[in-house]
Amino acid sequence: MAGGGEGRRKKPNILITGTPGTGKTTMATALADSTQLRHINIGDLVREKNLHDGWDEEFECHVINEDLVCDELEDVMDEGGNIVDYHGCDFFPERWFDRVLVLQVENSVLFDRLTKRGYSQTKITNNIECEIFGVLLEEAKESYPDQIVVALQSNTIEDVARNVETLSEWVRNWSVPLPVPSS
Repeated sequence: MAGGGEGRRKKPNILITGTPGTGKTTMATALADSTQLRHINIGDLVREKNLHDGWDEEFECHVINEDLVCDELEDVMDEGGNIVDYHGCDFFPERWFDRVLVLQVENSVLFDRLTKRGYSQTKITNNIECEIFGVLLEEAKESYPDQIVVALQSNTIEDVARNVETLSEWVRNWSVPLPVPSS
């Protein structure tokens, strides 16, 4: 059951997803600081715990082993109080998240951010195409209930601050939904 972890969690779990360069880690860090929730950066976790199946030369990144990642996170996600930061979302169990945030940016902003990171032209083109076609928003909508998926603009530091303020309020007001009585 999404949206409350079957009544076990005392704090919500939030997934922040979006194309690389949309500000997921910046937003997750600021939100974690504001709410005292635990920030889990999946890219860092994959590197630290070797939860991958090697290196993708074309896209210059690890090929994550989704099963190993989910196994690693199962207990901590059941506890609640987590902000997960990753550019994909369709492999995480639906029951883990109470809110799925999809960060979006204008293409010119994204291009500048990815260029500053030193991404290859292939990687920049691929990521901008993903943003243009709304690939990650579609993935989130197909993987989670509509009522928990929220698209947020992340073009400026003001956007991030506004999003953190709104989400911090949501976290403060979050409560475990009451279980639905069985008939």
